[in-house]
Amino acid sequence: MPLKTSSLLVKATLLLSSSLTVMAGATIAPSLPAMRDYFAATPNADYWVRLVLTIPALFIAIAAPFVGTMIDRFGRKPLLAFAVLLYGIAGTSGAVLNDIGMILVGRVLLGLSVAGIMTTATALIADYYTGAARAQFLGFQAGFMGLGGVLFLSLGGFLADVNWRMPFLIYLLALLILPLVVLVLPEPDRTEAAQNLGVDATEVFPWQIAGLTYLAALLSQIVFYLIPVQLPFYLKQLVNATASQSGLAIALATLFSAASAIAYKQIKARVSFIGIYAIAFLSMAVGYLVISISPTYAMVLVGLAIAGAGLGLLMPNMNVCLTSVTPISLRGRVLGGLTTAFFLGQFVSPILSQPLSSVVGLDGTYRLAGGLMVGMGAIALGLGWRWR
Repeated sequence: MPLKTSSLLVKATLLLSSSLTVMAGATIAPSLPAMRDYFAATPNADYWVRLVLTIPALFIAIAAPFVGTMIDRFGRKPLLAFAVLLYGIAGTSGAVLNDIGMILVGRVLLGLSVAGIMTTATALIADYYTGAARAQFLGFQAGFMGLGGVLFLSLGGFLADVNWRMPFLIYLLALLILPLVVLVLPEPDRTEAAQNLGVDATEVFPWQIAGLTYLAALLSQIVFYLIPVQLPFYLKQLVNATASQSGLAIALATLFSAASAIAYKQIKARVSFIGIYAIAFLSMAVGYLVISISPTYAMVLVGLAIAGAGLGLLMPNMNVCLTSVTPISLRGRVLGGLTTAFFLGQFVSPILSQPLSSVVGLDGTYRLAGGLMVGMGAIALGLGWRWR
């Protein structure tokens, strides 16, 4: 029988399922230089190898709105279970495939599975918990994803030093989580929940708040994904870094992201949604500007830590803000839209940064990204001043 939502096992299952989403792309980031060398004879190998990292994001973005609609109509748990199963099979396929085209097909299927996991796990959290408990758990979700990222990225870096295929085996973790999803998670009674909360199921979609949140998510992820996509190449150019050094550097940003996400509930108790956006964007700005002027590996790490601390506040802030103004009957759809914005930004990032970096260099690209974050932080401060 499924357990109560207050059960530690239910919470652990939600957190473990959520951690799979951070593995989708960045886990194999340290493998990119070696993968590029392996497929050097393939025309446009530089482009195709980077696409292996980012194409899941495109299909997450495409599928997430459909997932949101499906789980609002037909329930959460069956789709989550199927998505976790597909994730384990598709994610691992890169360890055995020898054709870059077939590897890309596996990554497409991985993207479809992540759309299901990300949207459904967050919707379940919003269904199970309310108020401060929801804010705390969404902070824990983002933090746990960050901690998972530290583990998976560090492990991915060391495995990539052995062989570029090895990090793909990390995706097998999903098959260990699948029994927990099937046996532990309860399907929420959303009709009863709506009645208990006094929610009118005919309420409209919060277009204005959602639109601004989606735009912020899109731009912040374009900037964030300069780290897993371009940092291994930047560090190789700067200090001839190994794959494991690149993996540890990316993991450091993720560690600081996790720490700030876990502290989100305490910060939210003192600062408004707009205030948290301003803090997050300006922290990312400082971090990226430090990276862009860094002459050493250690200074790059300082910039990554500052940027990661800002990034960690964004996801829980967006999730809590949206779920607090969205009727239960529309929750899957609004979260599906947020998932689309997040991962569309990740997909677009290398498409924009690759030609940009060839013109202004990777240091110039990080500098421009920092400037964009300064602008977004200034807008958030302006909105906070206007609405105070």
